[in-house]
Amino acid sequence: MNIYKQICLLILVGFLSTGTAQVSQLDINRIEMMPNLPTPFNIRDWKQVAMQYDSFIYDIQKTGDYLPLVNLQTSGINYPENTAFGLHTYVGTNNPQGKEGINILPSLVGATLVGIDKTNQYDQNWVLMSQDFFNKDDEAIYLNHPAASSGNDWWYDMMPNIYFYQLNDLYPYLGGDETFQFSSIADKMQEAVMAMGGNDAPWQKAYMNYRAWNFASMEPNANGVKEPEAAGAFAWLLYHAWNETGNESYLKAAEWSMEFLNEWNSNPSYELQLPYGIYTAARMNAELNTDYDIEKMINWTFDRGPLRGWGAIVGNWNGFDVHGLIGEANDNGNDYAFQMNGTQQAGALVPLVRYDKRFARAIGKWVLNMSNATRLFYPGFLPDFLQDGSDWSNEYDPDRVIGYEALREIWEGNSPFSTGDATGGGWAATNLALYGSSSIGYLGSLINRTDDPRILQLDMLKTDFYKDQAYPTFLLFNPYNINKTVTINVGTEIVDVYEALSESFLLQSVSGEVALTIPADEAVVISFTPVGGVISYEKNRMLIDGVIVDYMQTVNPFTYAPRIQALAAANYALEVGDTTQVFGKAFDKDSDDLNYEWSTTGGTFHEDGNSRFWLAPQMVGDYEITWVVEDESGNLATKSIIINVVSEINAAPEIISLVSNSTFIEPNGVVTIEAIVTDENDDPLTYEWSANVGSISDGDNTVTWQAPDMETVGEITLAATDDEGLYSSASLEIWVHNFEATAGDIIAWYPFSQNGQDLSGNNLHGEVFGALYTQDFFNEPMSALLTDGINDKVTVDNDPILNFTDAITVSCWFSPKSLPDHEVFLLSHGSWQNRWKLSITPDKHLRWTVNTQNSIGDLDSEILLELDSIYHVITTYDGSWMTMYLNGELHSYRTLNGNIKTTTYPLLVGQMLPDNTEYNYKGIIDEVKIFDYALTPDAATTLFQQTITSVPEQENLHIPLKIFPNPATEKLTVLLPGNVTDNYSIKILDVHGRTILKETSTSQNQYDLAIETWPPGMYYIIFKNGQRSFLTRFMKI
Repeated sequence: MNIYKQICLLILVGFLSTGTAQVSQLDINRIEMMPNLPTPFNIRDWKQVAMQYDSFIYDIQKTGDYLPLVNLQTSGINYPENTAFGLHTYVGTNNPQGKEGINILPSLVGATLVGIDKTNQYDQNWVLMSQDFFNKDDEAIYLNHPAASSGNDWWYDMMPNIYFYQLNDLYPYLGGDETFQFSSIADKMQEAVMAMGGNDAPWQKAYMNYRAWNFASMEPNANGVKEPEAAGAFAWLLYHAWNETGNESYLKAAEWSMEFLNEWNSNPSYELQLPYGIYTAARMNAELNTDYDIEKMINWTFDRGPLRGWGAIVGNWNGFDVHGLIGEANDNGNDYAFQMNGTQQAGALVPLVRYDKRFARAIGKWVLNMSNATRLFYPGFLPDFLQDGSDWSNEYDPDRVIGYEALREIWEGNSPFSTGDATGGGWAATNLALYGSSSIGYLGSLINRTDDPRILQLDMLKTDFYKDQAYPTFLLFNPYNINKTVTINVGTEIVDVYEALSESFLLQSVSGEVALTIPADEAVVISFTPVGGVISYEKNRMLIDGVIVDYMQTVNPFTYAPRIQALAAANYALEVGDTTQVFGKAFDKDSDDLNYEWSTTGGTFHEDGNSRFWLAPQMVGDYEITWVVEDESGNLATKSIIINVVSEINAAPEIISLVSNSTFIEPNGVVTIEAIVTDENDDPLTYEWSANVGSISDGDNTVTWQAPDMETVGEITLAATDDEGLYSSASLEIWVHNFEATAGDIIAWYPFSQNGQDLSGNNLHGEVFGALYTQDFFNEPMSALLTDGINDKVTVDNDPILNFTDAITVSCWFSPKSLPDHEVFLLSHGSWQNRWKLSITPDKHLRWTVNTQNSIGDLDSEILLELDSIYHVITTYDGSWMTMYLNGELHSYRTLNGNIKTTTYPLLVGQMLPDNTEYNYKGIIDEVKIFDYALTPDAATTLFQQTITSVPEQENLHIPLKIFPNPATEKLTVLLPGNVTDNYSIKILDVHGRTILKETSTSQNQYDLAIETWPPGMYYIIFKNGQRSFLTRFMKI
């Protein structure tokens, strides 16, 4: 270093060292209601607890009641070539072979954070085995169970993906499928955000005020309590994905998510996604110079919000300070705190202070209170009569490392009370919850002790995942009203100690144990930096030897530069002389006075507000459009895009549909598949067929496929390619299964012929409330039920016979009279939360849901329901598969496993749960049947046909229908016999139940139908004469 640089450095260091005033600290209202020094004071060694907890729950050799808590499984569901494992969610669970991602995944992260290698423990690679939570075949994201479906509850769907990203940062070279999983999750999140409205042409944030999102169908669930805080989880995942991959689409989606959250007007706090979003907002402000309102959002996560009253607990319960715990902060004597939420929130918010140091004191104070009160979740820290699982803990957990799920302010007159929801819900024998305790490693990794037990040294890097290079950085809060000096260990190497709040060096050229003085009721943020390191500045960032140590420096004056968030065109490929619109979106944190300059290497611009229309030149080629944004200080930002101009845009072939003569088949069976393909340019096409299993014949648009000799789902794929290499692909699934009839009984049958009587013989009679009897679908008066969608329902008292668990079939006729923008329930036995239900989604799909001991499964119809159309539906579950049949034809199916859960709720027609009329069904429903076994496809077709022909026949009346030709192409002739009485009718339905034709006649005996314009497919003819109905069907080709 030359003399000039040395002098400058000494002057600068001296200047920094003399600063004493701290950067203004912002109070968090709820935290200011907490004491600086909680009492009684007893912070456990949470790092030691986390290590002992991990050793306990993953010990396969444990013996005793409900032990061991972990079990090995020979193969996974998504990765059957790997072993797998399960971990109890509660001690004494009713489902010891079960597993939940919200329990297992954070247990692996937490253990790793405190120094345990989970890739080699007890001779197992637990991290690799946990990849089975990635639902590879269906959803392509992590879910709470290896065979689950998304779309029921956002935090259950989002948090497993956050936990996997954390594991991926801790174990980046695991040797499993993590690289694909990482990108797949990011792709799915980005696709979902775009489906929620995120766009860059023009720029538009997403709308995310939903309960959940179905990542398979890319559709929202708008029912129940909304979880807009999920926008924060999306932003966390997508921002890290962008940091790791550089994919700009991920960054845009992160910003669309964060802009939704930032502009939301009410407190969205619900579970634990919001703190992750606030961390991401602070980091984006620091790294990208965005301007998200951290003060508003961080107050949200502590204030009591409108969703479940969620927030930070403030109070002293019967002599115990419980300040800082997170849960239902009702503030009126019935608070309900949950262990997992406080530790997860600490993991998200402590590293936030690196990026927004204004909250150092508030976060330090809160962690002190929360980490002190967290002991009350654990047996041994309250008397036995103030907890409900102490007997098991006293015998098997003397170290008190498995805590309760929750802490109630008052329970049966006792306060406070360690408990949970499991025993009351019938899920487990105790409320000792692994899923709550599994996050304790997050808290344990953050806390380092000083020689004063009330002054914690919080590690700000431990849970700062995917961070850039950083020096050891710590947050210390002095809760006393006098200055305090503590001893800290800076390590064996000689370092300088930089303090970010005062922007000064507190100590220089030190090593080992040193004394650090902290002002009264203040915090310090210290970094151990290289001795005499070179200081430099990049706008808001102060660096030492090229490593950022302060993201909010105020010593060196600066102005922010503009940042171009997007430059996007409506079309990136044009024919010569065509026009496209180009959109730009830029932001400057400290300037609204921006100048824009557009340029191009060809073509011309036409201005239109914030966008430009670009007219392509008459010459083919690639043309660059450049946008330069400049603020009044001369700071610049530049971005370019390329538009490809061609003589003709070649469109890829379009595969309209793949049609098979059957959607299911037994092993070794053969099906014929026809492809309907068009090409806009009339190019010659080549057809390439493939199948994941079985064998497929050669052919162009028609082939045959032979199924393998095993049960599976065959996926047959066609790639249609034109002569310029553009192609489209489509796939068709064929269910290969041995359809063997199983024994069982009809459990309930409700024909609704002027009453709610059960004709099954089981006397499960229903009580009809408000609903009217109406004409059924075959014109029988008073033979179907019409509900008003307000409060009409049928209630069948719960009975043990209704709670069969192995398999089920549910069938009915229905015709909706209203399709509102929320879910409505046709049938429900405990709803999706407890057992099963059949409903119509807000996007007009029929949904069959079964809740098993392993997971919840949703199966949707592929078609959209229409008002006043008539449908017959049969849904089944056999312990392995869910199916849905519409009008006697197999329509959709999916895998699911586990016994069906039981419930104490009544069986309901037209309503979700007792006393909840929000989702009542408006429409006609008839012929409700419930069986305790799963019908085969043939049996389902038979049931459908029997239902149609079940009206009693008139004596000596025989009415055969003659139709020809069948199959038909252009014309179908229907002949009626001459011995029918007057006033008969003919109705023709398509396979989806839509009425195609309806005629009433008194004389005509022959119908000649012009069907040339009808879509190909199966059609049903229903003939009605007096009390007699008859069904036949034909195929239009």
